[in-house]
Amino acid sequence: MNPAVSAVTDRIIERSRPTRQAYLSLIERERDGWIGRPRLGCANLAHAYAGTPEDREAMTTRHEAMNIGLVTAYNDMLSAHAVYYRYPEQMKVWAREVGATAQVAGGVPAMCDGVTQGYAGMELSLFSRDTIALSTAVALSHGTFEGAALLGICDKIVPGLLMGALRFGHLPMILIPGGPMPSGLPNKAKAAVRERFAEGQATRDELLDAEIQAYHTQGTCTFYGTANTNQMMMEVMGLHMPGAAFVNPGTKLRQELTRAAVHRLAAIGVHGDDYRPLGVCVDEKAIVNAAVGLLATGGSTNHLLHLPAIARAAGIVIDWEDFDRLSAAVPTVARVYPNGSADVNAFEAAGGMPFVIRELIGAGYLHRDLMTVAGDDLAAYGERPVIEGERLAWQPVPASGDETILRPADRPFAPDGGMRILQGNIGRACIKVSAVERERWVVEAPARVFADQLEVLEAFRNGELERDVVVVVRFQGPRANGMPELHKLTPPLGVLQNRGFTVALVTDGRMSGASGKVPCAIHCSPEALGGGAIGLIRDGDLIRVDAEAGTLTALVDADEWAARKPAAAPPPTSGMGRELFGLFRGLADEAEKGASAILAGAGL
Repeated sequence: MNPAVSAVTDRIIERSRPTRQAYLSLIERERDGWIGRPRLGCANLAHAYAGTPEDREAMTTRHEAMNIGLVTAYNDMLSAHAVYYRYPEQMKVWAREVGATAQVAGGVPAMCDGVTQGYAGMELSLFSRDTIALSTAVALSHGTFEGAALLGICDKIVPGLLMGALRFGHLPMILIPGGPMPSGLPNKAKAAVRERFAEGQATRDELLDAEIQAYHTQGTCTFYGTANTNQMMMEVMGLHMPGAAFVNPGTKLRQELTRAAVHRLAAIGVHGDDYRPLGVCVDEKAIVNAAVGLLATGGSTNHLLHLPAIARAAGIVIDWEDFDRLSAAVPTVARVYPNGSADVNAFEAAGGMPFVIRELIGAGYLHRDLMTVAGDDLAAYGERPVIEGERLAWQPVPASGDETILRPADRPFAPDGGMRILQGNIGRACIKVSAVERERWVVEAPARVFADQLEVLEAFRNGELERDVVVVVRFQGPRANGMPELHKLTPPLGVLQNRGFTVALVTDGRMSGASGKVPCAIHCSPEALGGGAIGLIRDGDLIRVDAEAGTLTALVDADEWAARKPAAAPPPTSGMGRELFGLFRGLADEAEKGASAILAGAGL
């Protein structure tokens, strides 16, 4: 193993020792004391299977055969989740092929940040992850399943499914992806129309036409944002069938991978000789692999929140210092939009995750010795799935099909992973620099302070930001308003940078999982609500964002800084259901711990 990766892994193991042991003890007790079908009362069983009379006999008498719970994020408002419409009926047939049964255990909500960006509904986005975790727990609480298939793909859905499922970690589980939509309008062309619209050079009709050409059918969006980073992580953690991440919907290969996942679930249950409980599969090495994959591929900054939350649900503690140390050691081997011009379909065609995994294992950056759902060697994920005749098979991956997209680990795009931790008198924040030109890694400019991203857009339209500026958007943390993404700021800030100004963003909110070319110090912690130092910044303060040195500093006299009082918080928001999430906002942990209310409330 690479010594830096090994050292971070040891650091996490040591830090997590008491909480991980408590977790493993929990799932062992759950396995031994699990209610299960043999122990359920007759009336309980009758209730459980009344809805599936065709499988009743097998479910009530053949307890050694697995009954698979399907937890689904299906809805047909989201392109990524619309593909799951017929999965349950197909998966029930495939379960019967191997003597198992399957039931839809429950549904989880799946909202789309792409729809809610910049609007009130976005303030529910992050806490939808906690809601999904709770919904997953409810679905699995009936005690009638010996394993589960988790059907979800997008931003909060996969983390939420895992957070809930890990509390049932004695059960074997497999994540079932749906795949990316075929390529439409290139992402770079779409971004160019957005910037032209921000400058008033494109009409709304032109912008809408471009967006519809980009997001044109079922499947995940094709840029490398949070949804597709989720799929990358599931591969390097060994929780998919190998190579399942980026196979398009509606193809024979996609269908056969899902069929194989159902068959595999039936083989790894507690009654067989290849028992693979989720809570053992997701160990410290798997979490480190997820972080390494994130850094090596230039993935979404949202996972600096999601991965700590997933880890906590399994009794593992990872912090931003771990990411920072790994980023200094792990090379960037992929360039996918917004860190390059290619989309995920081009990435897949060039070699995709099998190439990445093979290269990172070979160079010692990924832990190979994992308990995965497919076996005990992550190297299986370094081969690509194919259809040979009518049979699913896996083949070795050749060299990169396009070295503008994928490069070997010994000739990477960059020697590091492109994420940094910034610290200073403003607090602690994250910055993704893999898509930022090196000459923009250090920004020093006067602050313009806002409490809402819509205020930034108005100031931009009014010409008030036509200068070197650090835009500060505060009261955007989890406790203030649910920590929405500030994706609407990407086009105007990009326009200002294109005009030759020195520009940066500092916020206690989130940026899009597709954060791009403007330097953004995000997730600033402590957040403004409650007295975080970002609340001390005033218009005109000189702010230095230095990704080279890893600092985030207000260049204000220390005595004056200490004497300042934090800015007053805006009044609580309501409408669009936001008031219903007041409990979550009140309990939410800081960003570095995952910004979760339910994990904090559970004392995890």
